[in-house]
Amino acid sequence: MGTTLLVALCCMGVLGIAFGLGLACAARRFHVDVDPRVEEVYEALPHIDCGACGYPGCAGYAAAVVEGKAEADLCVPGGPQTAQAVGAVMGIEVAAEKETGRAVVLCQGGRAQAARQFDYSGVRDCRAAALVHGGPKLCKYGCIGLGTCASVCPLDAITMGEAGLPVIDEDRCGACGLCVAACPVGVMSILPRSQHVYMACSNPETKGKAMKAMCSRGCIKCRLCVKATESGAIAWGDGLPTIDFEKWSDPDSAVDKCPMGCFVDKRPVAAAAAQD
Repeated sequence: MGTTLLVALCCMGVLGIAFGLGLACAARRFHVDVDPRVEEVYEALPHIDCGACGYPGCAGYAAAVVEGKAEADLCVPGGPQTAQAVGAVMGIEVAAEKETGRAVVLCQGGRAQAARQFDYSGVRDCRAAALVHGGPKLCKYGCIGLGTCASVCPLDAITMGEAGLPVIDEDRCGACGLCVAACPVGVMSILPRSQHVYMACSNPETKGKAMKAMCSRGCIKCRLCVKATESGAIAWGDGLPTIDFEKWSDPDSAVDKCPMGCFVDKRPVAAAAAQD
């Protein structure tokens, strides 16, 4: 009995040594040297793993930059400062004038403006609520208002306001687009920071009195904004006005003529006053 146990232990020991040597040889054979710049680029990134760069997280983007597969200025939340830091690691110059964006809400149908079809008492998530008859609001293109966009924002740039609509802290927003991807009704969008005036209704179907019954800030399809804009920057698209921001030199005409107040004007006070 003792001899059998001793033989078994010896066999186990020999096998352990053999497997250990095998693993050591495999590790040496398949070892891949990692460029130390990958870690340096990674440390220069904001580490929020939003995926806005098109790569699987900050580590994936850092490896792609070092391998020459990605540009140094693709980190949207990091902006020009991060691009400059990544460029410094890679020994290249990066233009700092690239315009950054921020998230906007293409809906103004808060609690006081939008009619409700029913009261929702399920999971507090817009995606879950959208599965129940398209959500509690009568307008199925309006913000559901349960804050899913805020919950996915890695920079805490979105909070839910008293009106039941998202409020964007533009100073914190990194334009990563996670809120856009998470919104089940498509009312979140990314616009360049230079675009201070934009149309904030997403319902392309409902017209006239029916739209007024749904939401007091919804587009009624009157097309007055198109007719009033002499620059030609606003055209009628697929049920909603479309804006060519590069041509839009006269936003006041659309803002003033819209009877429903569908345009959001976030121009600085001084600039807005100069237009008057």
